[in-house]
Amino acid sequence: MECLGRLKARYAGKIKQPAKGRRSKIRGDPVLYAIDGTIKLSRRERYDVVIIGAGLAGLYTALNIEEKYSCLILAKENIDMSSSWYAQGGIAAAISHDDAPIFHLEDTLIAGAGLCDKEAVAVLVAEGPSDIKTLVSLNVPFDLNEYGDLEITREGGHRKNRIVHAGGDATGRETVKALAHIVSQRANITFSENTCFYDIVKDETGAVAGIIVKDHSGAFYLIETGRVVIATGGIGQVYRSTTNPSVATGDGIAAAMRAGANIKNIEFIQFHPTGLWSPIPEEREFLISEAVRGEGGLLKNKEGVRFMVGQHELAELAPRDIVARAIVRELERTGDDHVFVDITMKDEEFLKKRFPTIYQECLKRGINIAKDWIPVCPVQHYLMGGIQTDLNGHTNIPGLYAAGEAAYTGVHGANRLASNSMLECLVFGRRAAQDINAALDAGAKARPPVLPDLPVRERKKLDLDALRFKVKDLMSKHGYVIRNEKGMKTALKGVEEVLAELEQTFDESTDYLETLNIATVARAILIAALARKESIGSHYREDAP
Repeated sequence: MECLGRLKARYAGKIKQPAKGRRSKIRGDPVLYAIDGTIKLSRRERYDVVIIGAGLAGLYTALNIEEKYSCLILAKENIDMSSSWYAQGGIAAAISHDDAPIFHLEDTLIAGAGLCDKEAVAVLVAEGPSDIKTLVSLNVPFDLNEYGDLEITREGGHRKNRIVHAGGDATGRETVKALAHIVSQRANITFSENTCFYDIVKDETGAVAGIIVKDHSGAFYLIETGRVVIATGGIGQVYRSTTNPSVATGDGIAAAMRAGANIKNIEFIQFHPTGLWSPIPEEREFLISEAVRGEGGLLKNKEGVRFMVGQHELAELAPRDIVARAIVRELERTGDDHVFVDITMKDEEFLKKRFPTIYQECLKRGINIAKDWIPVCPVQHYLMGGIQTDLNGHTNIPGLYAAGEAAYTGVHGANRLASNSMLECLVFGRRAAQDINAALDAGAKARPPVLPDLPVRERKKLDLDALRFKVKDLMSKHGYVIRNEKGMKTALKGVEEVLAELEQTFDESTDYLETLNIATVARAILIAALARKESIGSHYREDAP
């Protein structure tokens, strides 16, 4: 077992040493590394490509890496602990006879409130149908209509039916299961569960040279590689209520920030209008898919009034930020803590087939959606911003890529169009893989890593649960659907206090790392939100001019 200092010494004379004075900062920028100088590395491994995250973006990227190159996929827990796994609605693509990529592009740009990268959206909508065909060829069990063709439905913000789905309302689960099965059969792909990603290590030129991780036994080790893809998903655990799984603590985004990656539009956070309301707080809120409203579900208050009528031309199918704000305003007006989705105009057999997961989950809670209104309220759902990439998933750091929700490709702008997220995973995950293949084909090799010369931080027992709750509470009060400067400044002060306490100490537990990452991401969200003075898309400031 070697400490970082000994491994660093091994390369003495071969590479330049890191610049002196690069130490953890108590205030201001995040710490440069999550680990400290006491960490001992038990071993080293080497792969051509390392993909961090086992959701749709990670799996599809891996399947597009040429089989002559070794590829490692890391999952913090199990493969069924990803946002992709829980995705209900489907995948949007212009594949019907009366649709076209230009229509899909227009709907995406409208939902994005003018902040989408048009070139990225053009790539998404033009190449997306081909990736859907690829999934069909890989035996993803998409739902079919009575003629044996793909069944296509509609969701909020779409003016055409273009959503393909699987298992009724279990598209993410069925897609991930199918791709994971193929991954397991690829000789060049190694899958490592219960492996926690800590830090990115660079070479003397500033390019990616490896990552530091911790395995299920608690042992830290170094993986040397010149190509890293961050596909770690979202940041839902920054908030009290989220549809994201417990592992969504912003690990990839925080590590990329520490490494110097550019982050863009992180203030744009989508709050899904219809999380299933529960009187008891839950670790992951159950989602009532927008597809329910796409099939005719109506939003009503307790009096039975459709409050979306007159709010937007699409009423219940307006873009999510508009619906979420309308619900919040309605709750403020009535003093209630939830509104309702009414889908009782559909018969029970239809609902059982179209929404089996939602039907059964609601039934377990005493709600028969064929007869009862479904209680809902807005919950954190999706991050539109993230690690900035080009059209090939490449970041400003050579060798570092990002895909899926952790990435900012420019597709979503200020507000994600429903079911574009899974398509983004496919299109830009594949493009990242193709770029990596081209680099490796050209003979790109990883240089030796410049291992960090880190200070030893104080070992101190912190109440991590209390620190995490403080951040989540501040963000849920002041970084929610409706924001203002005073509230966000209050939240930023509190989050920076938490971050300062964390950065002065070190704890080898995963809880410590996650709390550090949550606070790091929360601070970045608040700073970006304060800097954007106007209201646009999902970033709504009630104090805007």
